[in-house]
Amino acid sequence: MNPIPLDFEQPLFELEKCLRELISRTPEETKRITQMQEKLELMRSDLYKNLTPWQRVQIARHPARPYALDYMEHCFTDFLQLHGDRLFGDDKAMPAGLASLENHRCVVIMQQKGRNVKENVLRNFGSPHPEGYRKALRLMRLAEKFSFPIITLIDTPGAYPGVGAEERHIAESIAVNLREMMLLKTPIISVIIGEGGSGGALGIGVADKVLMLENAYYSVISPEGCAAILWKHRKHAPQAAEALKLTAEDLTKFKLIDGIVPEPLGGAHHNVITAAAEVKKTLLRALGELKKKSLSTLLQERYTKFRNMGLFSE
Repeated sequence: MNPIPLDFEQPLFELEKCLRELISRTPEETKRITQMQEKLELMRSDLYKNLTPWQRVQIARHPARPYALDYMEHCFTDFLQLHGDRLFGDDKAMPAGLASLENHRCVVIMQQKGRNVKENVLRNFGSPHPEGYRKALRLMRLAEKFSFPIITLIDTPGAYPGVGAEERHIAESIAVNLREMMLLKTPIISVIIGEGGSGGALGIGVADKVLMLENAYYSVISPEGCAAILWKHRKHAPQAAEALKLTAEDLTKFKLIDGIVPEPLGGAHHNVITAAAEVKKTLLRALGELKKKSLSTLLQERYTKFRNMGLFSE
């Protein structure tokens, strides 16, 4: 198991530590060891099958969770990164380029976080600037020109809200992406692999298939932000996470996503290879389905899907 336990995982890790000590100290006590192993497995299964929305948010943010470039390494081949938006610069929080998914040549657009301070400064903690969204759109238009499918891997707490981003029109860059992605004449698949924060996620998330990892979340606002507004204190974030209905299961019920990608027990960081294999299998299946459809059908279904979101009837 991962050496960095979350708060709610602490009892599980304590029991696992006791089991390791028992095995090293008295390996001959096989009956007691077996009983403790059975208790550990039962406890682990019960814990991870009954996670609260807030606990899933914590897993989605786990520092050891695989990021977009990890999935690139395990799911794709022949990655050729392309840089810059041809207007301002290159956004390191939004790496993108050409890659192969088995025999499918694709344009892949990602949101990437860092694992340490240096990387997080480089990647801006996974919060893209306007030039990131404009680079994404430039490559999407390239994909359309050459009839390449587009795959986006979403993992951001939100678009960067700083002064520089506002000066370079962050809201406009996201809005243009929403409009243009609706009209692109090529299949689009989006996978939320960790955090799906508001417009920052939606800016590359208008897709024919919107998929989501089991322990990811997708929300108009972070639980802490919601708690600060409604309860005036971030300590109410667990209540906010419950109210926001941000889990994959909830979003499937509301028809806001098209499928859930299963994760290894405890989260993708417990077995990156297995998690990546599930993502790859799901992408191939979704791509196979979309490629069977005509462009006119694809565009009409994409439009209808998003127009039907949020309909209210008494």
